[in-house]
Amino acid sequence: MEPETSSAKRQSTITVPIAIIVAGALIGGAIFLSRTPGTAIVKNEQGEPQVLSDSAPKVAEPSALAIRPIDGNDHIRGNPDAQIIVVEYSDTECPFCRIFHETMRSVIDTYGKSGKVAWIYRHLPIPQLHSKAAKEAEALECAAEVGGNLKFWEYADRLFSITPSNDRLDPAELPRIADFVGLNGALWQTCYQSVKYATRVEQDRKNGEEAGSNGTPYSVLVLKNKISESATQKILTMNADMLKRLPPGSDDPLKISTDGMRVSVGGAFPLPTLKEIIDNILK
Repeated sequence: MEPETSSAKRQSTITVPIAIIVAGALIGGAIFLSRTPGTAIVKNEQGEPQVLSDSAPKVAEPSALAIRPIDGNDHIRGNPDAQIIVVEYSDTECPFCRIFHETMRSVIDTYGKSGKVAWIYRHLPIPQLHSKAAKEAEALECAAEVGGNLKFWEYADRLFSITPSNDRLDPAELPRIADFVGLNGALWQTCYQSVKYATRVEQDRKNGEEAGSNGTPYSVLVLKNKISESATQKILTMNADMLKRLPPGSDDPLKISTDGMRVSVGGAFPLPTLKEIIDNILK
């Protein structure tokens, strides 16, 4: 595990919020409460949205959902000039990040070819929950260094497809993934052993917190055009409906920035819900 930063020390004094685990989407329809790692938005037996949360302790939320500006160092899947760029902050050992990774692949299959939606991946390992995630994030960065943007995504796809999540991925799999996706193994190993990307991973993590994350996955939809009033009202209504089914004091699953140029998605929303948000914004 990484040394505890001042941010982590601050966080460790705050209780991790109770998550709602709706097993109906996963194990046959039962609903129960638990303090369980992971973040997801799923539907119960009545088709109503519910939240699963793999949460680090809450941090201060900036009203503008300020994320680090997108630049050429980001790992992007799709059109860089897309109307919506989904900037996802993810933890490779989070089980709901694994689910959301497949959801986002479907989103890109649906909207990516037309250039309407793109996907940027940033790291938000939660050391309090997943001690292996930061090193796996470094492995991803080394895949990008050795093989470029395409190999970054191939490495990420493979990692999420084989990880059991919750710190159960054998570290010996990391070089095997490099071989599987066709990277130069020696170059990848040299990069990985150098720990040269630890700082970048930590910068991503801190930026995710600054942008309002209190769990993973956490995404900020960066819009090319200001969100319309009708889309704003529909998204606020969706958020209010979700909040009715959450414990008092729960964080808003959906937020809109003060300038109307960003929408945050706090959790692993299922594909139909995410598409509803995207379709409203694109109208």
